[in-house]
Amino acid sequence: MSLLTEYEVVALTLSLKVALTAVCASLPLGILAAWVLARCNFPGKSLLDGIIHLPLVLPPVVVGYLLLVSMGRSGWLGAWLYKYLGISFSFSWRGAALAAAVVAFPLMVRAIRQAFEAVDTRLELAARTLGAGRLKVFFTISLPLTAPGIVSGMVLAFARCLGEFGSTITFVSNIPGETRTIPLAMYSFIETPGAEAQAARLCVIAIVISLVSLVASQWLGKRVQLRANGQC
Repeated sequence: MSLLTEYEVVALTLSLKVALTAVCASLPLGILAAWVLARCNFPGKSLLDGIIHLPLVLPPVVVGYLLLVSMGRSGWLGAWLYKYLGISFSFSWRGAALAAAVVAFPLMVRAIRQAFEAVDTRLELAARTLGAGRLKVFFTISLPLTAPGIVSGMVLAFARCLGEFGSTITFVSNIPGETRTIPLAMYSFIETPGAEAQAARLCVIAIVISLVSLVASQWLGKRVQLRANGQC
């Protein structure tokens, strides 16, 4: 007898697909944003920092609405993407991944930025004086030393993506098999009389996955740190 029903498997698989896509797609931009905030000083830096972290304080419904009017089929950017590139985020799992990425992005940037700030800049300066270029210093010194923070940021963003609800349902609706992730599936059960048991099962699944993600974040961070120090 299977531990999970077909409905739960579909919701879980879709949630993992959305979360993994969101994290992998936003990681390069997250690393760039974290490096800029940690290493650069320029007019408007505080404004940029505020914009990046804005999804943390905005109601998720507001984030979903902004995505709808900008990235929807009739949005100012979404219409262009659909017309010239054939890319559409409306009412699809790609839109759910975009919504999750936007909401989880500040957590990723925060963790990676703290890792960059913890790197001793004297190591980077020493490499520069020995003739290494900026890119070589970044990829051979800065990036490896921030690896634990990058892993931690990825896992935290992944866990946040799994729990995203408000922006997703506002932007791409609640479509079975397409955008109905675990939180949206729970919402559907809560709205259905007599489906409390199914909602409780999904709640347990969400708690287990989130807990495993947080534990994995700590474990992977330590492993990467030990490897960076040459201890394993």
